[in-house]
This record gives sequence, structure tokens and C-alpha cells, in this order.
Amino acid sequence: MIVPEGIFIGSNRQTQVSDYSSKHEILAFGAGKTVALWKPLDSSNHGVHRTLKGHNAEVTCVRFVPSTNLLISASEDFQIKIWQLCISTQDNVSITFKCIQTLDHHKHTITAISVLESMFVVGCADGSVSIWSLVDEQAQLMHAFEPKKNTFPLCLALKEVHENKIMLAIGGTNPNVFVFSFVWDKTTLELSAFQQAAVLEGHEDWIKAMDFHQESPGNLILATGSQDRYIRLWRIRVNELIDNTDEDEHQLKLLSNKQSKFSIGSDFRVAISFEALIIGHDDWISSLQWHQDELRLLASTADTAVMVWEPDEDSGVWVCTSRLGELSSKGASTATGSAGGFWSCNWLIKDGRDRVLTNGKTGSWRMWESGESGIWDQHLAPTGPVKSVTDVAWAPNGRYLLLTSLDQTTRLVSKCTAKQAKSSGSWFEFSRPQIHGYDMMCVEPLSNSRFVSGADEKILRSFEEPKGVAQILQRFSGIQVENESSMPESASLPALGLSSKATADADFDEGDDPDVRESSETKNISFDLIVSSTEPPIEDQLQRHTLWPEIEKLYGHGYEMSSLDVSSDSRIIASACKSNTTQHAVIRFFDVETWLQLKPAELFHNLTITRLRFSKNNTHLLSVSRDRQWAVWERNLATNEFSLVYKNEKAHTRIIWDCEWAPVEFGELFVTASRDKSVKAWRFSPDVKDYVQISSIKFSEPVTALAIYPELVGGKLLLAIGLENGSIHLYVYSEEFSKIVELDDEITAADRINRLRWSSFHGDGLCTLAAASADHSARVYSVKLELIEETFEQ
Repeated sequence: MIVPEGIFIGSNRQTQVSDYSSKHEILAFGAGKTVALWKPLDSSNHGVHRTLKGHNAEVTCVRFVPSTNLLISASEDFQIKIWQLCISTQDNVSITFKCIQTLDHHKHTITAISVLESMFVVGCADGSVSIWSLVDEQAQLMHAFEPKKNTFPLCLALKEVHENKIMLAIGGTNPNVFVFSFVWDKTTLELSAFQQAAVLEGHEDWIKAMDFHQESPGNLILATGSQDRYIRLWRIRVNELIDNTDEDEHQLKLLSNKQSKFSIGSDFRVAISFEALIIGHDDWISSLQWHQDELRLLASTADTAVMVWEPDEDSGVWVCTSRLGELSSKGASTATGSAGGFWSCNWLIKDGRDRVLTNGKTGSWRMWESGESGIWDQHLAPTGPVKSVTDVAWAPNGRYLLLTSLDQTTRLVSKCTAKQAKSSGSWFEFSRPQIHGYDMMCVEPLSNSRFVSGADEKILRSFEEPKGVAQILQRFSGIQVENESSMPESASLPALGLSSKATADADFDEGDDPDVRESSETKNISFDLIVSSTEPPIEDQLQRHTLWPEIEKLYGHGYEMSSLDVSSDSRIIASACKSNTTQHAVIRFFDVETWLQLKPAELFHNLTITRLRFSKNNTHLLSVSRDRQWAVWERNLATNEFSLVYKNEKAHTRIIWDCEWAPVEFGELFVTASRDKSVKAWRFSPDVKDYVQISSIKFSEPVTALAIYPELVGGKLLLAIGLENGSIHLYVYSEEFSKIVELDDEITAADRINRLRWSSFHGDGLCTLAAASADHSARVYSVKLELIEETFEQ
């Protein structure tokens, strides 16, 4: 009946937030408080196909347990969860995971995890490290310690050097690498001979990343990456492979041949020496990973670069053989406040081809595949917000969805229907119309090629679709271009500016403003790049070349925007702002044709208005507020003035979060949703000449969102109702509410539903529902209308 079509959710900004399982061909990554699953090699679906719920705060670490069906995740909620592979109950085909154990040992944020097949180590923000056995899919604490007082572990590397002989390297808020060793008996699960074996000096700042690589039995390399921008390689040899020339008293003592020697147990000797210094990154090293088959090191950094390092065949000097990513801006570094760059990296090796995966500042993934002659091709990868999604709105034609987020972006997503595209049938982000300096709060389309949005600022901004975006939507989603001749080709965002500008076609003389000349160049690149693409845009293109030009700013409010709506005839914009007083809880109106402000509504509400909704016939406006009241305003079609005609000062006992009008053919009826856990239907009564409550329904959680399908289904209203815990319910309403279905917990969000919207477009008996959630996700579901009708007919 209900199928998840697309999930848009970004990756968390953590250095150990992702891991790839070659056994299951799944990349798992922390996304808000969930763990998202993506199959990079699955050509039928290019996005996240499932999110795992269970954590109560941002996920910081995700690790697959090698050669098993287990996944380990950790979070800022102090918990470690162990997940087991299973088949989805939703479709009995796709792979998902279920939580089989939760560990509550630590009392602060988990910062690092390293995993072996039957053991894992956890680092915590209080400075402690714990070692756990993992036998018969159950974790058991074996040892806990504090490596160094006032030093917090940021990365861990665990390696079985020889049978039962374990080495543990720890890096953190200290320039030294701490190496511990112990013996572990897998049968008795006893840990013995635990010791701090060595302290490796050389780095000049905190250590953020490390990884072991075994070149041959008894011959290993440890790579460590630091905020000092350098990667250091440490050679580890055991027993007879150890070079003992440093013990010769007649030998010259050099820093380069200094070794740290120790024993693991009674008879197993180990020596660690400095091997090489890798210089070339311009900012903090965030993640390191060795290639599983070759002596190649992958490094991601905060300078927006991913580099592949390997030793030169002749000299043995480590050189960068591939540099992927972007050229970093001059002077922009983590030290100067830049939060850009890449956070984690993964190798993906299959059929002799290497693929590199990395997540960046915007939450989006990038995937490169090695081709012939050392050329790397970039492929489509998941994109999505990195903070709460505050609003979603369908275009009037119902073919694309706009979503806004507290990550200061407005995004446009649509389904790729082009048969010639490899990605046909999947949902993608096709444009990022607005990249703002304020958190986005609300959005509403004015037409199929224009929209207006409100942010955490006092003004509304309206935007117009550029020709380049319109053409790729036509090519990939079958959305016909409207008024192409009057469209700007593209847009650019000036440095230090909040407003994206349309680029002009005119030629420029030498005396022209250089910023304007730069705009023209950007336009040419943007338009040509977008219209020539054979696949939906990748992240680099979305950030730079799919902006929409801003056409107007609308002023008048005294505080940050909270809600807006556009009348069905696209003539009037109604908006409201945050308020603690009656004076500022005012509804303002703007004429779309002239962009002039109309006469505001009279004062009624005394707290923030949470939702504004125009009736389908353009004659009334409904407002609901934190003050628990609703009001209906009547529109004078001649003057476009609004007057208060109906009100209810005791509509609910708590905040009213949402409201919606029924289709015109159902009569004068609207529905409200409240924090008091109720949904109420209000119908106009000619007898009392007012809207009276005719039905209500109670839920177990506060109701935060609702949407009514724009057409009647079998003569009844079809409602989607979203709750504070992320669950979504479908109901029909005629004279009373009747439950159709509650969406499977596996496919719903992990946090509050902020907005639900039905698309007006339906094909093949399917309608589409969009949900915006505080768990950082926007989700799109397809619903079979025939099955809905069959259900309530029974």
C-alpha cells in the first residue's frame, strides 16, 4: 500500500561516521540520530534505502564487524549499539539491521571505535577506553582504562599482530601516539599482559586518524594523521625481523633509527620505528584508510581534498598519485573558521576497480571510480540536509518537491523518469535553489517556476527558476519548461552575499565591474555544464551551478519568519513571524504581481502563528497559533483585504501545530492538529453561523503535522497525520475518523514530523506523500489509492 520512494538525509560531520562492508556491499553512515544504509554498487537505487532507529542523539561512529553480519554504532547519547543483519519486514527483499544489544557502560559521548572480528575497542570523551569481546554476537566488557590523564581519545586502531597478540594504538587530544599491547585468550575471554608498550612522538597537534596495514607476516605499517596537516608512517616489525643495529654501542645514534621495543607476553618481541613523513595536505587530516590489497593510503582532509598516496617504485618516497575533491579557497582553513572539507573516507574495491567514497560539509556523499589512464570518474551519490527539515512543498504540477532545512539550504528533488538515464526510477536532488546565511523555516511555490521562502530573518525572498535547471528537469523528470524565453540562464552567489543574482548575457567592457564580469563567466560555465549533463547533477554542480536567482525581497515583519502560504490563485502571499506579543503576531499580505504589501490583518493572536492555510476556493485564510486558538479570515476579492470572521479561543488545550482545509467539494471544513495529542474536524454550521467541532481523535503522542489529499477518495477525505515520535498514520474521514494504516516503523523518521504534504500529481493509481522530519530527513512515499479505497470499503 505504501512504499518509500526516496530518503534525503545527510551524513554527520564526524571523522568515524561511516564504514563500508564489502561482504554486504553496504555503506553505513551516521545521519542525525539514525544510521543510514546505502548500496553504492546498486544501479537500481542511488540513494539511502533505509535508516536504523534507536539512538537518541547524533551518531558519531559506525563500524562493520569483519566477516560477520554485525554492525556497531555509537552516539552522543553515550550508548553503543550492536546491530544484526536481517531482511526487511517492509518488502521481504531489502537488507536492513535490527538492534540486538545496547551497551550503557560509558557516561559521555563515544568518540572512537575500532573493530576486530571478535573484539572491539571504544574511546569516550571522558578520556576512558574500554575493550570488549564479541563472541556469539554478544559483547562483554574485558578491560577499561585511561590512556593519559586529561587526554581524550579521538581515534583508535586495533590489530592482531600474531595469534592472540594484540596491539592497540590510541590518538587524541595530545601530539603523541600511545601504543598498548596485550594477550587475549579467545576461549576463556581473558585479557593478560596488558601494558603501555610505547609512546610515539613526532606530531605537533591532536591526532585525528590512524590505520594499520600488514605488508607481510610480522611486518606492518601504522599510519597516523594529525591536525598538524602531516601523516606519519611507523614501521612495526616482530621477532627475527627486528633490526637490532641500534643496540650497537659503536653505531651513530640518529633520530631516524630510534626504535621503541617491547614484548607482548613473554616471548613475542615487537619494535616500532618512524618510517616516513607525508607532506602535502593544507588542513587537518580527518580520516585515513589503507587499501586492502595494495600499499596505497587514502587520506581525507579539511582542505576539501581526498588524496591517494603510494611509494615511488624507484626512490621509495611517498607521493600523491591521485587528488580528488575541490581546490580549497585561499586562506580558508579550519583554523580560520572554515567547516568545509571531508570528514571520512572509504575504499570500495570490486572487479578490479577502485572506488573512493567520502562525505563533506554539506552532508552529501561523493563517489569516484578509477578508470583507464589513472582518470577518476565521479558518480551520483546520496545528498540530503544535515539539520532538521522544517518544511516541504510540492510545485503546483506536483512533479517536484521543495524542502527547507535548518542547514540554511532550500533543495529541489524530483523523480528521474528518463529511460535513457542509468538512474531512471530513483529520486534525486536536481537543484539547490537557495544557499543562505540563515536557517530556513518555510517555503511555498508561487508557480511551477517560482517560489517564496522564509528564514530565520525578518524578510521573505522570492526566486525564479533558471533555464538550465528547467532544461534538466525536462530531460530527466519530464517536466515541461514554461516561459523559457523569459527565464534567466543561471544564477551566482556573490562573495559575502546572501542574494543569488541572475547572470546577464551582455558582453562586458574592460571598464566594467570585475565582480559582474565574474558573474557572466560563472553563468556560461553553469548553464553549459548543467544542460550538457547525462545524469542528474552531482554535489559539486548542485553547490555551484543550480542556484535560482532571487527576484524580490518582502519586508514588514519585526521578527524571524515562522509561517507562510500562497493563495490557490497565486495572487496573495500571507506570512507570519515569531512573536511573544499580540503586536507582532500579525499576518501580513503581499501582492504577487506588484510585490507590494497589502493591508495587514487585524490583531488577534497573541503568540507565534504556527501555520497559515488558504482555503481551496481562495475566499478564506485559516491561522493557528501557539496561543491554542484558531481564526478564519475572509478575503475581499475586490480589494484583497482580509477581515476576521470566525474564531475559537479555546480550540485546543495545548499549542496548535498544524491545520488544513478540505477540498471544496467536501464543504466548508478544516482540520487542526495539536500538542494536546488530538486532531479535530471543524465544519461550518449555518445554524450558528460559525465553525463547530464535529469530530475528534486522540493519539498517544503530540500531533505535529497533518495533510489532506487534494481530491476526495471514494467521497471521503484522506488524511496523513504525523506525530512527535516520527510515526505517520493514514486516516479517512467522512462523518468520523477511520484509521487506514500506520506506516511501518522501519520506514518512518526517528524524530518529530515537521510537515506533511500530498502531491497533486498521481499516475498509475499512485499518489505521493512527502514528510519533513527533525531527524534531518525528507522522505517521499508512494501510496496506492485503490488499496486505500478497498480498505475503507471493507
